[in-house]
Order: sequence, then structure tokens, then C-alpha cells
Amino acid sequence: MAPSTSSAVTLNINGEKHTLSVDHRTTLLDALRERLDLTGTKKGCDQGQCGACTVLIDGRRAVSCLQLAVAAEGREITTIEGVAEGDRLHPVQQAFLDLDGFQCGYCTPGQICSALGVIEEHAAGWPSAATTDVRPEAGVPELTAEEIRERMSGNLCRCGAYVSIVEAVARAARAEEGAA
Repeated sequence: MAPSTSSAVTLNINGEKHTLSVDHRTTLLDALRERLDLTGTKKGCDQGQCGACTVLIDGRRAVSCLQLAVAAEGREITTIEGVAEGDRLHPVQQAFLDLDGFQCGYCTPGQICSALGVIEEHAAGWPSAATTDVRPEAGVPELTAEEIRERMSGNLCRCGAYVSIVEAVARAARAEEGAA
């Protein structure tokens, strides 16, 4: 008897549980878009290089085109559809809107999910390749434009809205700091 090539999985997405049968090779991106009709997460390169499909898994950034759906079972997945609180935009979303942090908008869902991860990682004191002093006693580095560009470098924008994206992430980070 041949082994089964599909499994039933329960995915916790944006606070809701979804049980579905998926082929073991199904990516989280394809499960989101094709099986659950959560089309805010975009398929760009399908190779993990552009960041258009970025979601948060257990609060950390992940490119969903490289994540198997079966491996995401039991984890907390947040897509762009789960970022706002009802009709109230998240501060990151509002900053992107206010500062024109998008042009065509295709990469925007991934940019916003990545920005959420960046802000959390920075607040937790995680260094980046742009961090000049990585000693623990140095504390949390300043979230400069250079830090933001480095931390967001996995998310590409074909329209070149990078200046506004960096400004939007910086504004949202300041709003988060003020709310804490």
C-alpha cells in the first residue's frame, strides 16, 4: 500500500482555525490563496526572494512560499487580513497609507507584515547587519533609516517606493514606542 501524500491539517490563521486536507507539498502560500481564499498575501517570485508573500508565524516573519502548510500546523499565522482591528487600521498600515508607502500595491501586504516583524525584532533588541554595536550591554540600537533598510531588505518593491516605506516603518515604530 502506497503511503498517503496528503494530510488533514488545522491552521490557526488570524485567530481562526481552519481544517483542510492538503497535499504534503502544498505551500502555506497556496493553502492561503487557493484553499482559504485569503488572497491578500501575494505570490511574487515563488522562490523566497521577493518577500511579497511575507506573513507572520508565531510573530516572526516568514515567506509563505517556502513554508509547507503541514509544517505550519499548530502555529499562529497572521496574514495581512488579520493585521487591522476591525475597521481600525494598524499603525503600520496607517503609516503606509499616510506616507504613500506603496505605488502599485502588489508588494504592500508583504511589506506591512515584514514591517510588523521588524518593529518587534528591533524592540526586542535583535541586531541587524547594520547594527554598529551588537554587544548586549549596548542596548537596543536606534532605528535609523539604515537599520530599517537593512531589516526590510528581503522585501522588494518593483515600483521603488523604498523612501516612503522606510519613513512609514519609522513612523509606525515611533507610534509603537509611544504606545508602550
